[in-house]
Amino acid sequence: MKILQINASYKPAHLYGGPTMSVSKLSEELAKAGCDVNVYTTTANGADELPVAPNTKQSVDGVEAIYFKRITKDHSHLSPALLKALWRNAGGYDVIHIHAWWNLVSVFSALIARMRKVPVIVSPRGTLSDYSFNYKNSLPKKLLHRFLGKVLLNNSFIHATSPAEQRSLQQIIKPRGIFDIPNFVKIASSAKTKTADGPILELLFFSRIDEKKGLDILLHALALLKVPYHLTIAGDGNDNYIDVLKNIARYNNTQQHVSWIGFQQDNKFEVLASHDLLVLPSHNENFGNVVIESLSAGTPVLISDNVGLADYVTGNNLGWVCRAKPPSVANAINDIATNQKNKLQQISAIAPSIIHADFDDDRLVQRYINMYRQVIK
Repeated sequence: MKILQINASYKPAHLYGGPTMSVSKLSEELAKAGCDVNVYTTTANGADELPVAPNTKQSVDGVEAIYFKRITKDHSHLSPALLKALWRNAGGYDVIHIHAWWNLVSVFSALIARMRKVPVIVSPRGTLSDYSFNYKNSLPKKLLHRFLGKVLLNNSFIHATSPAEQRSLQQIIKPRGIFDIPNFVKIASSAKTKTADGPILELLFFSRIDEKKGLDILLHALALLKVPYHLTIAGDGNDNYIDVLKNIARYNNTQQHVSWIGFQQDNKFEVLASHDLLVLPSHNENFGNVVIESLSAGTPVLISDNVGLADYVTGNNLGWVCRAKPPSVANAINDIATNQKNKLQQISAIAPSIIHADFDDDRLVQRYINMYRQVIK
């Protein structure tokens, strides 16, 4: 079985967050399982380009990848070189797996694959929802969907990463088939049980800093807290937007309780393990890799009901779910700190073993392989 993975960004372009890391780990696990996997991607790294040899095959952690030059520096990621190579080589693959949507790599790759009569799987990864249609460039998205995107998606197979995302997708498109398989997530190898008995509740926001992630909601919620706390914010984003967020903290006179530590990679799990509660009040999240990462490190979570893993968290009693509104976030934190510190400790003790069982690499990769086999048949 020969599989082509297409994503506009690939490791080490970690600034694009969870999707890039999930696609990389999926490709690596498929290769370990004996699949013939190739990756087509671009040199995208924000406004810059990755320091890699473009348009050349190279082995990246056991996966053969080609980073093609792009001619746009924004999220359109237009790469004529990638599309030309796909047109030439598409017929040599049993299935083409395209990740994300609304960029020209994904849309035109789906078009080429259809023209070449190769089965296509699209993993929207949060880019196809009511929120995404109205978040940034809404009119171009709606026009693209009406005149091209809808036809391509309805003639593809769709991979959702959570039941919530699957329900959302089924309201927008009618694909040939739809699969629900969780993301691959790198999880902590070990975790320490926390006591959460300190005088200050240590809160953590760990994510790409983007309007979608709801950090503004959390910062407004701080002004409503009635318990001692400290919030650590780990992540990077647009400097102008970060300045807006810092002004919220200054306006609410909570800046002395907030630390901004920037993007964290190599010490991610140490940062997660050193806090009492991860807070992710996203406006929209198809999955939420950091939720699984946090729980694997023994840190409970408070997430909005817009996060794809909300049902998983409540079903396994691994944290709390609130609305993406400052009062709801604040009420939950106040209640946790005042009445539920024992539950923090209980979750810290049980979460790592549950995550290791549910997100075992060997079991998960077989689900993906079965998906490819069904699509090919």
